Amino acid sequence: MVHSMTAFSRQEQDGDWGSLQLELRSVNHRYLEPHFRLPEALHDLEPAFRDALRTRLARGKVECSLRFEPAEASTGMSVDIDRLDALAEALAEVCTRVPQAPMPDALALLEHPGVLDIPTPDLEAVKAEALALFQAGLKDLIAGRAREGEKLAMLIRERLAAIRAQVAEVHRLLPQILERQRIQLRQRLAAIQAELDPQRLEAELVLLAHKADVDEELDRLETHVGEVERQLAQKGPVGRRLDFLMQELNREANTLSSKSVVAETTRCAVELKVLIEQMREQIQNIE
Repeated sequence: MVHSMTAFSRQEQDGDWGSLQLELRSVNHRYLEPHFRLPEALHDLEPAFRDALRTRLARGKVECSLRFEPAEASTGMSVDIDRLDALAEALAEVCTRVPQAPMPDALALLEHPGVLDIPTPDLEAVKAEALALFQAGLKDLIAGRAREGEKLAMLIRERLAAIRAQVAEVHRLLPQILERQRIQLRQRLAAIQAELDPQRLEAELVLLAHKADVDEELDRLETHVGEVERQLAQKGPVGRRLDFLMQELNREANTLSSKSVVAETTRCAVELKVLIEQMREQIQNIE
């Protein structure tokens, strides 16, 4: 199944320890390029996140943003009385020895290390939840890339069908084109009343037919179209192979255009280039 490189996932998880919010965004890129924005307390999760991305994704620029909001701890605050008493004795001693020294207010006393006991969440439990949340987000991101890839594959197949129709039309018209060229050559010779050796005439007709014959280019176009369809049915990343096939298709369309001697083949070559360019643009987003 074809996967796009463009997708988005947002996940949230709440618990007694607080809440986690995860966002994953991916866009097209030549290689896999992850970027992480993690809270300081959970920064050591980055290697695990990076390994998970490398295991599941092959290409794309992936941005991972994780937010952690600890649970409100205001009702769980407590004052360490022994610590506060020790601090008060020390301040009294300072006041005795340095009467002019300003004394701290109550808020400043609470901010002194160790006076106010604020429960902190179990970071190991939070990390475990964050890892599980990331796995869920990555699964959702991949599902989104698969849905987008399915749409891209459908658009590409539509254009492959249009290319086949163009190739079939040129195949159908080719005998008429060659015969028309023969008639026009004979008419021009008759108009100038030129006498041409029959063998020379036949040689000119053969040369003209060779220039107008695009059977080989049409066959290669059909072969490349079949290979594109085969790649669309493959598992795993196929974007680079498809991009190479677009180059091959475009090369055959250019050759067809250069060998064109009538409006019909010129028109077909132009239409082929348009269809190939449309596919190429879509393939830039395929993993």
